Amino acid sequence: MAIETINLEEGHPFAHEAVKRLDFHLRMAGSRHAKLLKLIHGYGSSGPGGKIKRAVHLQLQIRMDRGEIRTFIPGEKLSIFEPDTRKLIQEFPELSEDRDFQRGNLGITIVVF
Repeated sequence: MAIETINLEEGHPFAHEAVKRLDFHLRMAGSRHAKLLKLIHGYGSSGPGGKIKRAVHLQLQIRMDRGEIRTFIPGEKLSIFEPDTRKLIQEFPELSEDRDFQRGNLGITIVVF
């Protein structure tokens, strides 16, 4: 199974626009019964930013609390040294083949349905 990637920072949107994109893509992934989704949101490397990342993580936490997604793993925690990631790799071994695995990428998040 390939991990679908969604680039929320494409076109340099404001955080609220990126959250709208997130909502759309989560609904579409849910209707396709996707299991994993990789979000590219950036992390504010060009200055005091990271607004999209914070807004995305807030929305994902809300959706997790509502039961709309199972969990999410920030890119910096996508490591064999993280217990949640190890559990996820047991279920989805292909995740360990992703180019961002073990790279500490602050600009991505994995969503688990």
